[in-house]
Amino acid sequence: MKFKEAIKPYQAAAGGWGSLEATTRFVFDSKQVLKNMRNLMRMNKAKGFDCPGCAWGDDNKSTFSFCENGAKAVTWEATRRHIGAEFFAQYSVSALYQQSDYFLEYQGRLTEPLRYNRATDHYEPISWENAFELIARHIKAMNHPDQMELYTSGRASNEASWLYQLFGRMNGSNNFPDCSNMCHEASGTGLKRSIGVGKGTIRLDDFDHADAIFVFGQNPGTNHPRMLHSLRHAADNGAKIVTFNTLRERGLERFADPQKPLEVVTSMAGKISSTYYQPNLGGDMAAIRGMVKVLAENHRALVAAGEKGLFDEMFINAKTEGLDAWLAVVDATEWSHIVRQSGLSEQQIREAAAIYQSSERVICTWAMGITQHKHSVDTVREIVNLQLLFGQLGKKGAGLCPVRGHSNVQGNRTMGIDEKPSKAFLDSLGQHFGFEPPREVGHNTVQALEAMLRDEIKVLIALGGNLAAAAPDSPRTEEALKRCGLTVQISTKLNRSHLCPGAIDALILPTLGRTEQDIQATGPQFITVEDSFSMVHASEGVGKPIADTQRSETWIVAGIAHAVLGNEKVDWLGLADDYNKIRDHIAATLPGFSDFNAKCDMKGGFYLGNAAAELRFNTLNGKAQFSAAALPGSLFPQLDVEVPFTLQTLRSHDQYNTTIYGLDDRYRGVYGQREVLFINPQDMESMGYAAGDNVDIETLWNDGITRKVSGFKLVPYAIPQGNLAAYYPETNPLVPLSSFGDDSGTPTSKSVPVKISLSPLVPGLRIA
Repeated sequence: MKFKEAIKPYQAAAGGWGSLEATTRFVFDSKQVLKNMRNLMRMNKAKGFDCPGCAWGDDNKSTFSFCENGAKAVTWEATRRHIGAEFFAQYSVSALYQQSDYFLEYQGRLTEPLRYNRATDHYEPISWENAFELIARHIKAMNHPDQMELYTSGRASNEASWLYQLFGRMNGSNNFPDCSNMCHEASGTGLKRSIGVGKGTIRLDDFDHADAIFVFGQNPGTNHPRMLHSLRHAADNGAKIVTFNTLRERGLERFADPQKPLEVVTSMAGKISSTYYQPNLGGDMAAIRGMVKVLAENHRALVAAGEKGLFDEMFINAKTEGLDAWLAVVDATEWSHIVRQSGLSEQQIREAAAIYQSSERVICTWAMGITQHKHSVDTVREIVNLQLLFGQLGKKGAGLCPVRGHSNVQGNRTMGIDEKPSKAFLDSLGQHFGFEPPREVGHNTVQALEAMLRDEIKVLIALGGNLAAAAPDSPRTEEALKRCGLTVQISTKLNRSHLCPGAIDALILPTLGRTEQDIQATGPQFITVEDSFSMVHASEGVGKPIADTQRSETWIVAGIAHAVLGNEKVDWLGLADDYNKIRDHIAATLPGFSDFNAKCDMKGGFYLGNAAAELRFNTLNGKAQFSAAALPGSLFPQLDVEVPFTLQTLRSHDQYNTTIYGLDDRYRGVYGQREVLFINPQDMESMGYAAGDNVDIETLWNDGITRKVSGFKLVPYAIPQGNLAAYYPETNPLVPLSSFGDDSGTPTSKSVPVKISLSPLVPGLRIA
């Protein structure tokens, strides 16, 4: 497939006509125009299905409750294109491996179970019964339960996720690596340590009541576009939106609401950010530390003058611990350190502090620009520190808001997809089902891949996702998958992971999508998901599946569990027949889910609650904890060489996670290509390079492994000097598997130390 390549700066606002045009184009490209128009009208609606894209909440007010990227996700899934035995007879796995990720998924929906034939290098059809028998045979041949890894994508429903973790624990393991390990693990870890709850404290309508919203390290225009509606409404209501983001992003500057006809057909648009700061990659903690240094200075000056100080001392004294130790660390942090690491001037930081100081109700929101660094947990806790200082928790229009990625990544964790489950959860599960759950900490994603490379893993089952493309250090990740005895991929479409078959056996199991009807023995079923605001929604597909050989994720998990464990303790097949029974078990084992089935009828879903938002802190002493972490001396303390550039990997606009919908990145002005490198114009010129030059990018690391990609086109962009950005998964080979966040295990995909040099090679060639 050929695409017209161009670099052409985008002048319009985010949203507006461009968004409407792109949505229309994807609807027509699906070859299911009427079906997908009906689908979009039922998305995020009662008796409809929840968006398979991001986890942003629904306001239940809009006529059209979807965004451009949600429409892409739906039309990408509900396509007429499909592949089966004939396609896989034509293409060997080796031949498919040479194709792009876009080509693989563009071929259409998987329709029948497939088994890899190593002798012919082709996938071939297999019956569901034989597939389950093969999985059971491999699992029963293991020497220990921890020789199996159960990976999970954030798109899996609550019902499928809960059943999956029950199967794994009844089989004896807590090995549940998941996509959260690679994105928001630092948020959950940091929040739990500070306030006792690993979730955000606000609800969606808090945006309507905020005086200021501080946005750290996220690009909602591409990654969660419905958030732009909330930010736009807040700005229209007078809230000051203060953005800290390394790149200038159109969605954080101006937004034309596609649901407002005048803004679609004219150049009218609303301003999003009132102030926009561009810190260095990894510099957000330093920027926040500088703000606190200013606020503490102002507080003390007021107190010394006999006036009321800035801090909420009543809240601090009653509800928190550790303030003095933290402020001592703040006082000891030199401005030179703050300015150097943040990349912002002292004056800029003082301006931001003044906005915070003048705002009674403040929301702090962040995404992976904060969580994919070595010191991410400390950065999250620094954000919490700032909010605790002013008593912003439990206040309308204020609080903490980590913005999750995939549509049910938060729900997966709630359901028990966690390598570090709580004692209370395991006790509840064991008591309800009459077994002793494993108590050892399992593997996160990085640990799982390392165990595979050590030949310790016999079985990998992936409930959705595309681990080969999503994980760091791509050649090593692919090698890890190939070292497993059996790999099982439960998927809607072909992807890179299918082309890394296990050493003995590999299966691809075709599953239904979020948009499709799920009819079991007792009739049509619905599933549930949890958004970033702890709201649980029912979701029921409306379209007819493309093939009668596709099965739901819940049915597939139940079938595997039945084949491996039988029905002595759990009637797995009975649960697959009636998802209400699964929800009854969830209600019996998880707090917040009493009367689960009845609550599913509530319009707009039901709220799980948040103890920290009610000022109940589930910490050891019942108080919120200030963190007294020192500002890092370096982003790369393990390196003893000068680092010329720090690279972050990011999505394009025609992309969601590893799914490539197209080759355009409209808001950044890139068309028909993906092997590009965003660079500050002065950096480019100082090296004697010109826009359009092809360069090699090589990681600077200390393990003797060469990590290099070649043929990336230089694109001058509004990014601070010394910082670079490029798309993943194309640059995932540059992220060392051994580079991950302290206490989170999350790959440091937003802080990769690299050097660049002119390349004689064609774009896109990867060097392993």
